[in-house]
Amino acid sequence: MAVERIKQSGRDKAVFIDKDGTLIRDVPYNINPRRVRLLAEAGRALCHMRDAGYKLIVISNQSGIARSLFKEQDLIPINQRIQSLLALHDVEIDAFYYCPHGPGDGCECRKPKPGMILRAARDHAIDLQSSWVIGDILNDVEAGNRAGCNTIHFNTGNETEWLKGDYRQPLHTVEDWVKAADIVCRSPVYARQLKAVHG
Repeated sequence: MAVERIKQSGRDKAVFIDKDGTLIRDVPYNINPRRVRLLAEAGRALCHMRDAGYKLIVISNQSGIARSLFKEQDLIPINQRIQSLLALHDVEIDAFYYCPHGPGDGCECRKPKPGMILRAARDHAIDLQSSWVIGDILNDVEAGNRAGCNTIHFNTGNETEWLKGDYRQPLHTVEDWVKAADIVCRSPVYARQLKAVHG
């Protein structure tokens, strides 16, 4: 598992976000920054989540590295492009984590295993029970549930297998970032924070 840390801060809960098909449009094995596009309302939604006190952490399977389709350093311009697009909404990603392994490599970081989330939680002192995972397929949901997070299935039509399992039921299902932000920012975790601030 590899990680590109952006910054450290004092927040203790996070939104873990899948990249391709959730944060940005899914272009398989893309390493061309000019083809990176945020999904509609993603920037504004992440800004609201940041303002609600959440760290924003990308967790992404990148099997193209294991398949020799591109190299790890090819992801750096993609991440920089994402940051540039989010800067237009006055928000940024706190860290990018990615698994460079293939489906048959037996690693602990490739989703649906929770390794990336657990690593990020250790690195950033995250309370997983107060955190969220948002992704467009049920492998994202399973990774989040196994890590002990709240989960949102971002249903954009990218899930094609619909395999059932004990960890593959999301807490919520949404079809846009506006609804996702509404759920996260109105969750009991945020409500308790507001009560503490305003009495």
